Amino acid sequence: MTPARPAPTAAVTVVGIGADGWQGLPHTSRAALLDAETVLGGPRQLALLPPECGAQRVPWPSPLRPAVPGLLAAHAGRRIAVLASGDPMFHGIGRTLTELLGPDAVHVLPHPSSVTLACARLGWPAEDTEVVTLVGRPTARLAAALHHGRRLLVLSADAGTPADVAALLRDRGYGPSRMRVLEQLGGPRERTTDWTTADDHTGPEDGADPLNVVAVDCRRAPGTPHLGAVPGLPDTAYEHDGQLTKRHVRAATLAVLAPAPGELLWDVGGGSGSIAVEWLRTHPACRAVTVERDPHRAARIARNADRLGVPGLHVVTGTAPAALAGLDRPDAVFIGGGLTTPGLLDACWDALPPGGRLVANTVTLESEALLADARRRLGGELVRLAVAHAVPVGGFTGWRQAMPVTQWAVEKTPGPTGPGASAPGADR
Repeated sequence: MTPARPAPTAAVTVVGIGADGWQGLPHTSRAALLDAETVLGGPRQLALLPPECGAQRVPWPSPLRPAVPGLLAAHAGRRIAVLASGDPMFHGIGRTLTELLGPDAVHVLPHPSSVTLACARLGWPAEDTEVVTLVGRPTARLAAALHHGRRLLVLSADAGTPADVAALLRDRGYGPSRMRVLEQLGGPRERTTDWTTADDHTGPEDGADPLNVVAVDCRRAPGTPHLGAVPGLPDTAYEHDGQLTKRHVRAATLAVLAPAPGELLWDVGGGSGSIAVEWLRTHPACRAVTVERDPHRAARIARNADRLGVPGLHVVTGTAPAALAGLDRPDAVFIGGGLTTPGLLDACWDALPPGGRLVANTVTLESEALLADARRRLGGELVRLAVAHAVPVGGFTGWRQAMPVTQWAVEKTPGPTGPGASAPGADR
């Protein structure tokens, strides 16, 4: 006989609940709620509890996260349960609580998530379906996930999200995409409706239930530029004034910057922001800060980031190195301009942790000499990138050479950290 599992000793029990309410909960979840002295949750979730659940019901305030420690402290010593929609660990309150209290202090009883239910209704394999949440996030972030033939599930913020999604699909050249809005999944009022992106959907009769998920079969309209998932987007994808790391050099630069999920990039001398934008597009968990001294260019960077689906790019308007003060420590730094500014290279190098990468591009002889000296002292690789394009020459075709770019790329190793220190193996 299998011994009974001991009751959890966690400070907080988090119970996932669906649109089917109390009736859809398993015995273990019901028992946890009946045993609780305080139940925290959103007004909609709390309203699903039956009268026999006699715990004090405390709705979450807004904004939620800053209030969580105080609420837990106010109810310390009581048996606390938290109600959450679906799976609390999937874009839910479970993450916040485990980050604040530690995983051992939180006992999670999940319910099928809206994504699980939506995939079941649509017949979509969950592992082949990309999920984008717009809860508390700008609609523009959906643009980075738009690829012809992909299936997306969009977690809606409210009843207006489907109309916002339809407008974005039209604007980004994905008007032919098929949209379905799945409402009240798992509940008695569940329904699925087909939407067309050509309709406005702004009238009261067009609104969706606030509890909805949007399913998108992505279809690119003819003539819409193909924006791939790897670095090297077409130059025409960017609004710029000529200060743009061109496509082929950009792809080579991102290759040596080597973005990985969760890493932070400093893009110093942002120009059009193309390096930071494409760093962010490699993975949703990537982070980036771009520093640009010209306010007009800084505003342009923000527009490019929004257009290309990475509105989370942090744009700092100011002159480096002073503008770098107070920024989170980067995993990688790209210097695209201002190399000859006194103290800039030193500040960027000092900010990097061991294992961090620094990449600098230049087209001037003065900055090239500076990079050659940096390689002598710190090591790394010095490369000249030359690109030529075929252009008409009378009735024929010839090559037009673009200005060559000198690139220095180096990884910081443990040891002396100042630019004055010599790297092992560097030229003396």
